[in-house]
Parts: sequence; structure tokens; C-alpha cells
Amino acid sequence: MVKDEFIAKETSKLLLQINAIKLNPKNPFTWASGWKSPIYCDNRTILSYPKVRDLICEYLSSQIEENFSNFDVIAGVATGAIGIGMLVANKLNKPFIYVRSGRKKHGRKNSVEGYFQKNQRVIVIEDLISTGKSSLEACDSLIEENLNVQGLVSIFNYNFDISKANFESKRINYYSLCSYNFLIEYAAQQNYISSKEIDELKKWRSDPENWNK
Repeated sequence: MVKDEFIAKETSKLLLQINAIKLNPKNPFTWASGWKSPIYCDNRTILSYPKVRDLICEYLSSQIEENFSNFDVIAGVATGAIGIGMLVANKLNKPFIYVRSGRKKHGRKNSVEGYFQKNQRVIVIEDLISTGKSSLEACDSLIEENLNVQGLVSIFNYNFDISKANFESKRINYYSLCSYNFLIEYAAQQNYISSKEIDELKKWRSDPENWNK
């Protein structure tokens, strides 16, 4: 869910400017899931641009403060949201922990790293949401550690119907700085893409699993 149109447009602009979002309908990317995609998002690029990361950190922090009244800890999802999550925690003056993609196989076998106490209220930071599967697995890891997940905030959201259904089934509130629709609208306005490419991007969005087969 995107709640602030100004932040959505500004975030779209920043992601395109630093090439964190790549649009290429003619030569689509292949995701880990096997889906062919005309868009690729790598928000880790944000960390390499001090002014951009400061703005994204500010936007994430403002969305957290606006939408969540009480929380104790910020948790970043590995690996894409560890860096930006730590910056957000620093800005909000909150402790920071991070969630592994899988439980560590040696030592203490942690799935969550950092110091925390049972029943603390946690806000999860994610770099992007596609199907929502990995984001919700991170939330499950926190819940298994007896932490109270208040909600999740991401930088970007593809707004797939399946992600909405997945979050609703877990009853976890989630917000995003910008979404696919805002991004494509801004890209079209600024001539990053042609009208023909816009049509392809819309087709992909309606059926990503079967697009370009």
C-alpha cells in the first residue's frame, strides 16, 4: 500500500536516476523464480549514493512514524534491507536486528541476529516486495522468536495480487514508498520508455508468470 503520492513519485525518480530500477522490455531479465521480467530492481544501489540513501531513509522513517505509534526495534531483512534498515534505526534512535534468509547452520543457529527481548514490538524493513513470500518468511522468523511484528515497510512494491493476498492471510500491515504503477507512470512522463514499451510493461504486470513465454 502506498499512502503518500509525493514520496511515491520522488522515490520513483530517485530509483530511475541511479539505475536501481532497470526497464528493458526488449531484453527481459530472468528472476530467481524463473519468471521473465522487463523490469529489474536492485535497491542495494541506493547505499552507494549518500544523498539518495539519506532521502530514502527519511521517507522510510516518516512512513514508520506516521503509520505505527508504538515500536521498540527495527528489523532489516537480509541481505537487501540490512544497510538501509540500520540507517533507519539510527535515524529513529531504535535498536537494530536483522533476519537471515535461513537459519544459521552452525554456532548458535540463529535466524535473527542482534540483541532483542521477548515481546518487543518490531517494524520490519524490506527493500522490495514481489510475491511477499520472502518478506513474510522473515516476519515468521521474528514471530518464532516471540517478537511482536507490528508491520512492514518496503522501498518498492510490484503490487501483485498474490502479495496482497499473502499479507492479508497473515494479517500483517505493510506499506511501500512507491509501487510499480507509480514507477511506470513517472518513467513514461520522463521518456524513460516508449508508448510501445509501456504496453508491454502493463501486459507483464497483469500476468508476470506467463509473459513472454
